[in-house]
Amino acid sequence: MIGRLARKPLTWIVVALLVAGGGFGLYWFQPWKLFTSKTVNEALPSVDTSVPLGTTDAGNTLLASGTIITQEHESSGTVRLVKLADGRVQLLFENLSTSDGPDLHVWLTDQPVLAGRDGWFVFDDGRYVELGALKANKGNQVYDVPVGTDLDALTSVTIWCKRFAVSFGAAELSAA
Repeated sequence: MIGRLARKPLTWIVVALLVAGGGFGLYWFQPWKLFTSKTVNEALPSVDTSVPLGTTDAGNTLLASGTIITQEHESSGTVRLVKLADGRVQLLFENLSTSDGPDLHVWLTDQPVLAGRDGWFVFDDGRYVELGALKANKGNQVYDVPVGTDLDALTSVTIWCKRFAVSFGAAELSAA
């Protein structure tokens, strides 16, 4: 019986479609990332919180900060937006912990951070500036903010999964 089935072209077509579909599913969902983790511990610039904002020739200045909340995946840590003495602006993740996932990126956005499922999908509804691919799902990380970015309009940070258009974790930025 099995020998007769193996000779039928339809059987081979079905087998080929199942193998191709399984391969695509593995590529798209990357289920092994549920069990992987990567840590990056970059040196974070120090911040002089005693210097008033807008002071010239000052050291590094804290512009805003926030605490990461869980969205679609368990996430924690803090974020700081810092203006360096040389004029550059950087976003810092401190003690970040989130799930590994496919196609994760760091965005500054103009959307509110909403707790629970309501906040999972909002960040691509408005304006955002992509700071780059997430370097690792754990540790301390530094991202340069593009020169000329209007920081007044960007009030939150998200770890955004582009592949599934969902936020893993996010933080509301509060002015320093």
